[in-house]
Amino acid sequence: MYYGNIKKSDVADGPGVRVSLFVSGCRHHCEGCFNPDTWNFNYGQVYTSETEEELLSAVAPPYISGFTFLGGEPMEPENRPYVYSLAKKIKERFPEKTIWLYSGYTFETDILEWAKTDEVVKNLLPLLDVIVDGEFHIKEKSLQLKFRGSANQRLIDVKRSLEEDSTVLCDEEHLK
Repeated sequence: MYYGNIKKSDVADGPGVRVSLFVSGCRHHCEGCFNPDTWNFNYGQVYTSETEEELLSAVAPPYISGFTFLGGEPMEPENRPYVYSLAKKIKERFPEKTIWLYSGYTFETDILEWAKTDEVVKNLLPLLDVIVDGEFHIKEKSLQLKFRGSANQRLIDVKRSLEEDSTVLCDEEHLK
Protein backbone atom coordinates (compact mmCIF):
# COMPACT_ATOMS: atom_id res chain seq x y z
CA MET A 1 0.00 0.00 0.00
CA TYR A 2 1.02 3.59 -0.60
CA TYR A 3 -0.05 6.65 1.34
CA GLY A 4 -0.29 10.28 0.34
CA ASN A 5 -0.05 12.02 3.68
CA ILE A 6 0.14 11.65 7.44
CA LYS A 7 -1.27 14.36 9.70
CA LYS A 8 -0.16 14.14 13.31
CA SER A 9 -2.41 16.96 14.58
CA ASP A 10 -5.61 16.76 12.54
CA VAL A 11 -8.65 18.59 13.91
CA ALA A 12 -10.82 18.40 10.77
CA ASP A 13 -11.43 14.67 10.37
CA GLY A 14 -13.05 13.64 13.62
CA PRO A 15 -13.42 14.98 17.15
CA GLY A 16 -10.45 16.26 19.13
CA VAL A 17 -6.87 16.16 17.94
CA ARG A 18 -6.28 13.08 15.80
CA VAL A 19 -3.64 11.35 13.76
CA SER A 20 -4.76 10.78 10.17
CA LEU A 21 -3.49 8.55 7.40
CA PHE A 22 -4.43 9.35 3.80
CA VAL A 23 -4.08 6.06 1.95
CA SER A 24 -3.56 5.99 -1.81
CA GLY A 25 -5.86 4.35 -4.30
CA CYS A 26 -9.48 5.16 -5.06
CA ARG A 27 -11.85 3.98 -7.76
CA HIS A 28 -14.65 6.48 -6.99
CA HIS A 29 -13.10 9.54 -8.70
CA CYS A 30 -15.72 11.88 -7.20
CA GLU A 31 -16.16 15.18 -8.99
CA GLY A 32 -14.72 17.91 -6.75
CA CYS A 33 -12.66 15.48 -4.66
CA PHE A 34 -10.39 17.39 -2.27
CA ASN A 35 -7.56 14.87 -2.72
CA PRO A 36 -7.53 13.58 -6.34
CA ASP A 37 -3.79 12.81 -6.26
CA THR A 38 -4.61 9.87 -3.99
CA TRP A 39 -6.76 8.18 -6.66
CA ASN A 40 -3.53 6.66 -7.97
CA PHE A 41 -2.69 3.48 -6.03
CA ASN A 42 1.05 4.28 -6.35
CA TYR A 43 0.84 7.90 -5.22
CA GLY A 44 3.05 9.07 -2.36
CA GLN A 45 5.21 6.81 -0.26
CA VAL A 46 5.28 3.09 0.36
CA TYR A 47 3.63 2.10 3.63
CA THR A 48 6.19 0.16 5.67
CA SER A 49 6.58 -1.25 9.17
CA GLU A 50 8.50 1.95 9.97
CA THR A 51 5.50 3.99 8.81
CA GLU A 52 3.25 1.91 11.06
CA GLU A 53 5.51 2.47 14.09
CA GLU A 54 5.64 6.21 13.33
CA LEU A 55 1.83 6.30 13.32
CA LEU A 56 1.53 4.28 16.54
CA SER A 57 4.01 6.61 18.26
CA ALA A 58 2.06 9.63 17.02
CA VAL A 59 -1.17 8.25 18.55
CA ALA A 60 0.42 7.71 21.98
CA PRO A 61 0.29 11.21 23.54
CA PRO A 62 -2.67 11.73 25.88
CA TYR A 63 -3.88 14.79 23.94
CA ILE A 64 -4.50 12.63 20.85
CA SER A 65 -8.18 11.58 20.80
CA GLY A 66 -7.89 8.99 18.10
CA PHE A 67 -7.00 7.98 14.59
CA THR A 68 -8.65 8.58 11.21
CA PHE A 69 -8.27 6.65 7.95
CA LEU A 70 -8.96 8.67 4.79
CA GLY A 71 -7.82 8.64 1.25
CA GLY A 72 -7.92 7.77 -1.37
CA GLU A 73 -10.14 4.94 -0.25
CA PRO A 74 -9.25 2.85 2.83
CA MET A 75 -11.81 0.19 1.87
CA GLU A 76 -10.34 -0.64 -1.53
CA PRO A 77 -9.41 -4.36 -1.47
CA GLU A 78 -5.71 -3.52 -1.89
CA ASN A 79 -5.75 -1.29 1.22
CA ARG A 80 -7.94 -3.31 3.59
CA PRO A 81 -5.24 -5.61 5.04
CA TYR A 82 -3.03 -2.66 5.98
CA VAL A 83 -5.93 -0.68 7.42
CA TYR A 84 -7.00 -3.69 9.47
CA SER A 85 -3.47 -4.38 10.75
CA LEU A 86 -2.98 -0.80 11.90
CA ALA A 87 -6.47 -0.49 13.41
CA LYS A 88 -5.92 -3.70 15.37
CA LYS A 89 -2.62 -2.45 16.77
CA ILE A 90 -4.13 0.94 17.69
CA LYS A 91 -6.99 -0.72 19.60
CA GLU A 92 -4.61 -3.14 21.34
CA ARG A 93 -2.23 -0.38 22.49
CA PHE A 94 -4.73 2.46 22.95
CA PRO A 95 -8.20 1.03 23.61
CA GLU A 96 -9.47 4.40 24.79
CA LYS A 97 -8.75 6.09 21.45
CA THR A 98 -11.40 6.21 18.75
CA ILE A 99 -10.91 5.10 15.17
CA TRP A 100 -12.76 6.80 12.33
CA LEU A 101 -12.75 5.71 8.70
CA TYR A 102 -13.92 7.70 5.68
CA SER A 103 -15.20 5.66 2.75
CA GLY A 104 -16.96 6.48 -0.47
CA TYR A 105 -18.57 3.06 -0.23
CA THR A 106 -21.96 2.69 1.44
CA PHE A 107 -22.21 0.97 4.81
CA GLU A 108 -25.18 -1.33 4.12
CA THR A 109 -24.82 -2.13 0.43
CA ASP A 110 -21.05 -2.41 0.26
CA ILE A 111 -19.20 -2.67 3.57
CA LEU A 112 -21.62 -4.96 5.43
CA GLU A 113 -21.96 -7.15 2.34
CA TRP A 114 -18.18 -7.51 2.09
CA ALA A 115 -18.04 -8.46 5.77
CA LYS A 116 -20.06 -11.59 4.94
CA THR A 117 -17.31 -13.00 2.71
CA ASP A 118 -14.14 -11.01 3.48
CA GLU A 119 -12.52 -11.91 6.82
CA VAL A 120 -10.46 -8.70 6.81
CA VAL A 121 -13.56 -6.50 6.60
CA LYS A 122 -15.41 -8.70 9.12
CA ASN A 123 -12.56 -8.31 11.63
CA LEU A 124 -11.98 -4.62 10.88
CA LEU A 125 -15.53 -3.41 11.53
CA PRO A 126 -15.61 -4.05 15.32
CA LEU A 127 -12.39 -2.01 15.66
CA LEU A 128 -13.98 1.08 14.10
CA ASP A 129 -15.99 3.60 16.07
CA VAL A 130 -17.30 5.71 13.20
CA ILE A 131 -17.53 5.28 9.44
CA VAL A 132 -18.26 8.33 7.35
CA ASP A 133 -19.79 6.71 4.28
CA GLY A 134 -20.84 7.70 0.80
CA GLU A 135 -19.16 9.29 -2.17
CA PHE A 136 -18.63 13.04 -2.15
CA HIS A 137 -21.35 14.76 -4.22
CA ILE A 138 -20.31 18.20 -5.39
CA LYS A 139 -23.97 19.24 -5.77
CA GLU A 140 -24.55 18.46 -2.08
CA LYS A 141 -21.34 20.10 -0.84
CA SER A 142 -21.74 22.12 2.34
CA LEU A 143 -19.17 23.78 4.55
CA GLN A 144 -21.74 23.72 7.37
CA LEU A 145 -21.57 19.94 7.80
CA LYS A 146 -19.49 18.60 10.63
CA PHE A 147 -16.84 16.03 9.61
CA ARG A 148 -18.18 15.47 6.10
CA GLY A 149 -18.18 17.22 2.77
CA SER A 150 -21.60 16.59 1.25
CA ALA A 151 -25.08 16.12 2.66
CA ASN A 152 -25.45 12.54 1.40
CA GLN A 153 -22.56 11.36 3.57
CA ARG A 154 -23.44 9.84 6.94
CA LEU A 155 -21.62 9.42 10.24
CA ILE A 156 -22.33 5.86 11.30
CA ASP A 157 -21.92 4.53 14.84
CA VAL A 158 -20.30 1.24 13.87
CA LYS A 159 -20.43 -0.47 17.27
CA ARG A 160 -24.14 0.24 17.81
CA SER A 161 -24.91 -0.64 14.19
CA LEU A 162 -23.29 -4.05 14.62
CA GLU A 163 -25.00 -4.62 17.99
CA GLU A 164 -28.44 -3.62 16.73
CA ASP A 165 -28.05 -5.16 13.26
CA SER A 166 -29.27 -1.86 11.84
CA THR A 167 -27.54 1.30 10.67
CA VAL A 168 -27.29 3.73 13.60
CA LEU A 169 -26.19 7.29 12.92
CA CYS A 170 -23.90 9.02 15.40
CA ASP A 171 -25.38 11.13 18.13
CA GLU A 172 -23.87 14.40 19.32
CA GLU A 173 -21.65 12.56 21.85
CA HIS A 174 -19.56 11.13 18.98
CA LEU A 175 -19.03 14.58 17.55
CA LYS A 176 -17.39 16.17 20.60
